[in-house]
Amino acid sequence: MSDFRRWFVPGGMFFFTVVTGNRRPILTTDAGRRFLRSAIDRVRDDRPFQIFATVLQPDHWHLIMNLPPGDADYSVRLKRIKEEFTRSWLDAGMPESMATAGQAKKGQRGVWQPRFWEHTIRDESDLERCCNYIHWNPRKHGLVKRVRDWPWSSFHRFVTAGDYDIDWGGEEPDTSTADSDWGEP
Repeated sequence: MSDFRRWFVPGGMFFFTVVTGNRRPILTTDAGRRFLRSAIDRVRDDRPFQIFATVLQPDHWHLIMNLPPGDADYSVRLKRIKEEFTRSWLDAGMPESMATAGQAKKGQRGVWQPRFWEHTIRDESDLERCCNYIHWNPRKHGLVKRVRDWPWSSFHRFVTAGDYDIDWGGEEPDTSTADSDWGEP
């Protein structure tokens, strides 16, 4: 059995990659976006957090979550978001992937991959690097030629705030994010 070690920093910021079961492209569908938004809102009502940056891809979701002071329990938040999404998805009669034996044993379904990839953000430079990765991700996967063309990203909010120029990322290949797998292939 794997020995997962997570770094829990109360009030910290954390980068996550959360992936659908069998990488099914469900998250950018109308239903996927609606169910994810609803799940986030329901969990946030109970356990406050801020999504600092995010990008929604068809088969995975990257986000930076900022927790309240004194709180380091991001695992429960992500687990509950996945549970709420799964409940809504299945209640709507949407398809799911076959659950692994391990998932079935725990009563889990095949909508999400088990667990998630996590990185604790250490400082401002690390935060900038993570935000850049999130916003660059649709280009990395060849979904758009320009970062600004992907609609399901906090990039647009960052442009409005003056953190990025609308043409950030250009159209040239970028190798600045090649130093880590960021929880995805």
